Amino acid sequence: MVPSDPTPARPRAVAVMIPQFFGEHFDEPRLRRLGELVDLVGPVITDLDAPSAREVLADAEVIVSSWGVSALTPERLAAMPRLRAVVHCAGTVRFFATPELWDRGIVVTSAAAANAVPVVEYTVAMIVLALKKALFLPPHHAQADDHAWGDISAYQRTVGIVGLSSIGRGVAEALPRLLPSTTLVAYDPFATPENTRGLGVELAELDEVCRRADVLSIHAPDLPSTSHMIGAPQLALMHDKATVLNTARGRLLDHDALVAECASGRLDAILDVTDPEPLPHGHPLLSLPNVVVTPHIAGSRGTELHRMTDMALGDLAAWLDGRPDDMTGRVHPGTLGTSA
Repeated sequence: MVPSDPTPARPRAVAVMIPQFFGEHFDEPRLRRLGELVDLVGPVITDLDAPSAREVLADAEVIVSSWGVSALTPERLAAMPRLRAVVHCAGTVRFFATPELWDRGIVVTSAAAANAVPVVEYTVAMIVLALKKALFLPPHHAQADDHAWGDISAYQRTVGIVGLSSIGRGVAEALPRLLPSTTLVAYDPFATPENTRGLGVELAELDEVCRRADVLSIHAPDLPSTSHMIGAPQLALMHDKATVLNTARGRLLDHDALVAECASGRLDAILDVTDPEPLPHGHPLLSLPNVVVTPHIAGSRGTELHRMTDMALGDLAAWLDGRPDDMTGRVHPGTLGTSA
């Protein structure tokens, strides 16, 4: 921790996250910047209910959080009477944010937009590789057999986007720069021609998106209503040799149905998220030659964490300066039911 500056104008702040992530988020320059904005007190907290943590949190005005923060329940918030802001250096806040936060007028920010950047990059890269079948062809294959492998081409293909979240929208914006001949067709129950104007996507129902997609890229939020939204009926609509790409949450995709389609050789899959996560040893998705499973690496890792930290620090500075319109990651309670 940086030594506390006794200047009284700075609010008292507490870091609540897995300690490892504090060191990864806050290198020396960012730790110094944090110390300029707030008076960071106490050790990094992981257990909000520990007596030592309760003592520090009783005086905290700001929580700086990341992965590892527990739900801020009414009971826990009652022990934090001075809390005014929660600045989250990671993505979704749905696992810890409760209505009580907004009922008490506590400001909540998220670095989800910064975390979306590497997910978009990963997704676009995998779409190109999926269209070229580069991840599935045998090594040193002398000549690709289009009849056996499908159309090994990234020209004039159709990409289906399920969920126009910040990541889904980012993919829709980025992919045509690399593959200008791509047709984008998207499903999102909250999308309209007005709020997608200029995005370059054709809106359609989910079944039509599945039917047309050469690559189906999943970006919907993980909600009770979206569990297994891509199941056996949707996968059956996809044409032979199409690819399912999931970088959202594993529960959105029926893995049993996917195993059946991929084991038959009809569909390919690229999964950065699974259900459960990680998959148990011996799961068929781990051994099928036309399935690639990566260990949830699409999101921010390594120095990419600094992008999220910078966004969080920018929002913290804007809040302290009384510039709420400049808080790019401010979370409003009405969005929690539809956001990732």
